[in-house]
Amino acid sequence: MSAFKTYTTLNTSLKNRFAVAPMTRVSADKNGTIGEKVCQYYSAYANGGFGLIITEGLYTDKEYSQGYLHQPGIATPEQVESWKPAVRCMHDNDAVAIAQLMHAGALSQFNQYKSEAAGPSSVKPKGRKMPFYYGQGEFSVPKALSITQIDTVINGFVQSAINAKEAGFDGVEVHGANGYLLDQFLTDYTNTRTDQYGGSLENRTRLIKEIIAAIRLATGNDFIVGIRFSQKKVNDTEHFWAEAEELAEIAFTAAEDAGADYIHTTEPVANQSAFNNDSLPMAQLAKKYTDLTVIANGSINSQELANEILNAGIADLVAIGKTALANQDMPKKLQERKPLNEFDFAMLAPIANLECAEQFLKQSN
Repeated sequence: MSAFKTYTTLNTSLKNRFAVAPMTRVSADKNGTIGEKVCQYYSAYANGGFGLIITEGLYTDKEYSQGYLHQPGIATPEQVESWKPAVRCMHDNDAVAIAQLMHAGALSQFNQYKSEAAGPSSVKPKGRKMPFYYGQGEFSVPKALSITQIDTVINGFVQSAINAKEAGFDGVEVHGANGYLLDQFLTDYTNTRTDQYGGSLENRTRLIKEIIAAIRLATGNDFIVGIRFSQKKVNDTEHFWAEAEELAEIAFTAAEDAGADYIHTTEPVANQSAFNNDSLPMAQLAKKYTDLTVIANGSINSQELANEILNAGIADLVAIGKTALANQDMPKKLQERKPLNEFDFAMLAPIANLECAEQFLKQSN
C-alpha cells in the first residue's frame, strides 16, 4: 500500500495517508487569536499536499487550560473568528482540518486567566519548564481540581468542539497525550485521587470517556472526533505506562465506546515495540483493541517508512512532525522525487515560533 492511496473514512475522504502532526508554535497573539502568519503556516501544509492537518493544541477555556504564552485558543468568539481564514485555506487545497483541543493542567507555563495551575492531584510535575515555549524554572505544585472544576473542564472541551465546528473545522482531536491534563489523569504518579476519577484504570480513563461522549453528543455524527495518546511526556521523556498493555486496552476501548472516530498514538519511533519487550507498537495495539482509524506518529521521515507502517497494518494514517517542519511540501516533494530537507533543532531556537523558523530558513538559504 502506498501512502498516497486515498482513505475514505473519518466521515470524509482523504487524498492521501499523510497527516501533519500537532506541533506547538507559540505564535498567536497574546489574546489567543491567530493572524496572517499562522494562517499562512497551515496553508503551506495544505498547499504542500498533506491530506490531513491537525493543529497545535488550542486551549479550551478561560480557566486553567492555557499552557503557554502566545498559545492559540478556541474558547472565545474572537479566537473562533480568527481561525476561519486558516480553515478556508486548508479546505481550498483539499486538506481535512482538525483542531486539537488541549488542557495543559499541571504543566501550564503561562495562563492569562489564572495565577496558578490545576491538575488531578497536588503533585509537582517532574522536570522543568521549557525555555523554547517561554518557560523558566521548575513547575509549581498544582491545585487539585474539584468535581465542580472537572465539570468545567468537560464543558470547556465541549464548547471548544462546538466552536471548532463553527470555525469550519472538520473535526477535533482531544489531547490525551504528552503529559497534559488528560494524560495526568491516566498516569499513576500524577493521579492520586480516591474518588471516581482516580484509583482503578477505569476511573483514570473516566474523564477521557466523558469528554469524548459529550463532544459527540454536542457536535453530531458528521463531525470527526479523535484522541491522541502517548506514554512519553514533555516533562518526562522516559515514561512507560506502568500497566503496559492493560492500560492500552482499557484506554483505547474507552475511547471507542465513547464514540471516537480515531486514535492517534505518538511514540519516539512509531513502529517499535511499545513497552521495551516483544509487545506490538502502540498504534498497532490500538488496531488490536478497536475498530477505529489509527494514526501513527514517531520519527516517520520517509515514504519508505510510511509505506512500511501502513503495509504492516500498524496504522491507517501516518502523522509527520519534525520532517514536516522542515518540509511543509513533503507529499509534493515525494511525488516529484525531490530530496527532503533534514530537520534541524535550530529551527526551534531560541523560541519554537514561526518567526525564529523563518530566520533560520533565511540564514540557511
